[in-house]
Amino acid sequence: MTTTTLAVLVPLLPFLGAAAGLLLGRTAPGFVRPLAVLPTLAALVLAAIVAVRQGGDASVTAATELTPTGSIPVELALYIDGFAALVAVLVGLVATCVQIYSTGYLREDPRYPSYSALVSLFTSAMFLVVYSGDLIVLLVGWEVMGICSYFLVGHYWETPEARAASIKAFLVTKLGDVPFLIGLFALATDAGSFRITKVLATVAHGGLDHPTLVALLLLAGVAGKSAQFPLHTWLPDAMAGPTPVSALIHAATMVAAGVYFIARLLPVFEASSAAMVTFAAMAAITMVGSSLAALAQDDIKRVLAYSTIGQLGYMTGALAVGDRGAAVFHLLSHGAFKALLFLAAGVIIHAAGTNSLAAMSRMSHLRDRVPDAYWTMTVALLALAAIPPFSGFFSKESVLGAAEHITAGHTEHAPGAAGWIVLVAGLLTALLTAAYATRLWLLTFHGRGIDAPDHGRQPLTMTVVLWVLAVPSLALGGLAYRSLPDWFDGNDLAPTLSTSVLGTGVALAGGLVMYAAWRHQTGLAARVPLGAVAAHPEGDAGRVEAEAIATHAPAYGDVASAPDPADPGRLLLGPLHRHAAVGFHLDAVYQALFVRPVQAGASLVRFLDREVVDTYVRGAGTLPRWLGAAVRRAQTGNLQTYVSALLAGTVVLAVAALLVASGA
Repeated sequence: MTTTTLAVLVPLLPFLGAAAGLLLGRTAPGFVRPLAVLPTLAALVLAAIVAVRQGGDASVTAATELTPTGSIPVELALYIDGFAALVAVLVGLVATCVQIYSTGYLREDPRYPSYSALVSLFTSAMFLVVYSGDLIVLLVGWEVMGICSYFLVGHYWETPEARAASIKAFLVTKLGDVPFLIGLFALATDAGSFRITKVLATVAHGGLDHPTLVALLLLAGVAGKSAQFPLHTWLPDAMAGPTPVSALIHAATMVAAGVYFIARLLPVFEASSAAMVTFAAMAAITMVGSSLAALAQDDIKRVLAYSTIGQLGYMTGALAVGDRGAAVFHLLSHGAFKALLFLAAGVIIHAAGTNSLAAMSRMSHLRDRVPDAYWTMTVALLALAAIPPFSGFFSKESVLGAAEHITAGHTEHAPGAAGWIVLVAGLLTALLTAAYATRLWLLTFHGRGIDAPDHGRQPLTMTVVLWVLAVPSLALGGLAYRSLPDWFDGNDLAPTLSTSVLGTGVALAGGLVMYAAWRHQTGLAARVPLGAVAAHPEGDAGRVEAEAIATHAPAYGDVASAPDPADPGRLLLGPLHRHAAVGFHLDAVYQALFVRPVQAGASLVRFLDREVVDTYVRGAGTLPRWLGAAVRRAQTGNLQTYVSALLAGTVVLAVAALLVASGA
């Protein structure tokens, strides 16, 4: 079987599995789980075979015209280079793990058939994005992922949080998709084709008429899909969906699509220095802002959500300095350890029995209750914090090394300013990332909160998946940075001495400072008399908060801003905590700038429609109705009345004629 045929089957198999799962979900529920797992697993195997055959050599291309348009044709095209081959393997691996994990996590959910079918469709759409060689076909997969995210984030539609989160995710990503679509049409107009190979050839020959405008339009769509500033606000709220969905969205689909799209069309962005500097600034704000917000969150999944935004900022930062190899390397590494983090969080939530007990400040004695989650999440957090020799160290250092290389001056790929922006923001983010990763580990597994109900041991399908993902989280970086350059344009991905020392140093500093703050607060909490603990209505967690307020409130002026010794993040952020906890009020800004004006405009339109337009319509019908009523009353059926009216009319006409004649 040819490589092209195998590549066609990769997105097709999950799509067929989704269709069969929806059809048989009610009539043959016993087939739902095999139809969820086996097609996705088969797609993973085929994607791995395609990657082996492609081998980082010349791209695999094939195309056939999908439909005539009269101008620029739309083609069903494949374009599989080293980037596409490896990203497809990542998508297949994470999707398979999520499907296997979900058989245990949602084993008692009555809507599991529709859930698993949507996950398969989601996976198929991402495969389509990865393998597509035509921008319109890529757009189809792009939009299918958007609608799948809407349904999956709103899986628990009974809760208002899930309904609001699904609508927000859909609307915010669509806000970016509108300029994205315009940018695609503008790009195809300049290139005369939607084929990616022809677009890249046009860029190479300087054929783009408006590179800055096209790049910024495309960047808007990427900001929405990959949750970059300022369109990132939907991602933390999307945690209202099932935890396996969060793992899929954050690790291998949806948010990864935007980064992958820019990596595939990076020469389009490199054609404009202004676009690259804008891109770098967007990445820097995203990295630092999301890391500060992660330090202020209490829910595990929201911490991980902001963490994803920050790590995507690293990827877009690498792209902003013109190194797509470093960006996709971090995409692969991040996909492994972020999927592991979310699925381990799912084990913790499953052990507690409800999503509402994901607050870290209320956790206690979890290390002994969920040992698999403890050890695997420790590995993933070390990878997230970029501590050597874990995978995140090598991929993050490749980003910092690429930025350092650009700081020497303007190159053909990116201006020197972009390099400085990414390098400084990347080092600061490394400090903050290690800090919030340490905080999450300490509060979750060594916290002094309230013991949650023990809901028994987790299904084997959930714990096995954790150990499978722990392997690449530990070993992928060290094995890959030597071999991946052959797949990624030949650029060196080895860590450089200067950025390795700086990056690791600031990461260790962030972790140690957070640990010291945690030890300080636990020592402070231990000085509270035991009687106060027993008497406090909220138990240990309430005692810690009460002690924090009593100790620190005078220095901060009020209770709300007092740092809580139960939370070292609150202690370190100080007055900034209240702002970071709500994402620096960006939702409130959107509410004031967009939501309220739109609602006011809608109210005005409704008023005009009901009170003005409807009034004219009603008035236009009133006069004929009155005339009709008058005529109807004249039709009495009485012959004498008709004769009298006829005579009266004759007399009136005669008098009028006489008056006219006498006047003449």
